[in-house]
Amino acid sequence: MAPENVILYHYSYSPYARRVAWYLTLRGIPYAQCMQPPTMPRPDVARLGIEYRRIPILSIGRDVYLDTRLQLIKLEEMEVSLPRLGAERPDQRAVERLLSRLMTDGGVFGWAASLLPRDMPLLKDPAFQKDRAEFFGSQPRPDPRHVALREVASVFGLLETTLLADGRDWVLGTPAPGLADIEAVWPLHWLAGVPGALPGDVFGPRAYPRVYAWIRRFEEAVRRARGRAGRPRTVGGEEAQRIILGSGYHEAEGRVDGGDPEVVALGLAKGDVVTVGPTDFGAARRDVGRLVGLDADEVVYETETETGAEAGARGRPVRVHAPRHGFRIHGVREDGVRL
Repeated sequence: MAPENVILYHYSYSPYARRVAWYLTLRGIPYAQCMQPPTMPRPDVARLGIEYRRIPILSIGRDVYLDTRLQLIKLEEMEVSLPRLGAERPDQRAVERLLSRLMTDGGVFGWAASLLPRDMPLLKDPAFQKDRAEFFGSQPRPDPRHVALREVASVFGLLETTLLADGRDWVLGTPAPGLADIEAVWPLHWLAGVPGALPGDVFGPRAYPRVYAWIRRFEEAVRRARGRAGRPRTVGGEEAQRIILGSGYHEAEGRVDGGDPEVVALGLAKGDVVTVGPTDFGAARRDVGRLVGLDADEVVYETETETGAEAGARGRPVRVHAPRHGFRIHGVREDGVRL
């Protein structure tokens, strides 16, 4: 597979984007990257007809995938001549999924974000503050620092006294880091790397020696893998769009499950115009597209891409995949009113 077949839209210090970049690097899948600003607007993404504002966004051929949970599943399913990182045993796959739910849905990232030093230049930037106000919308305010410290300490303690307690190198006792390690390490690695975020008297290698040693091993494993694979090629927005629209679809077109409760309730059928967006953060921006596939795990819709210098000019469609979990679908009447 050529590097251009996989493109990661991200910015370098996004902890979510690291999840996907780590997977690509550790598995040895070549990819290109299209670097994005940390705040809106993102014209490179808009070229694909996508309003969704979260980073990262992953394209494989002419299929575009939203949300890191779905992106990692799709990368794990890729048929390439490289060993997968996921577990084979059902009980170990359950651990992977439970770690994903804990770290992504269980509030860990929100607690970690509450611990970022308030004097960080980015957090004091008015443009960044305005952007994140739109992103979080009416969501509850961040936890007080003492509450966030307690909750983050409970996560460090859980790993220290259970999965890493027997001195193993990796979460599932594998010879190398696997998907379970990626699912568990990303918010802790991010937070441990921010100076001043965690007080040294209650965190650090003395308090959680196994967790911090595991984080260091993971960093070293990624460094070695990057040395073998080399750094990804960086492409601009126009080139990324050209590569995507010039590619074939990565997946065959699916079907719409006519018995799905959401399909039944909204009276949806294949080809209908729908809006799709997250239910929590970044919910103010929703994509509009034609429904081409829907099952228990994902919704797939086609968006109209921008092309040429003319304002409003449209190009070939791309297929956008969003997970069902954490996303909401709405039908759109012919007059444009959302159902």
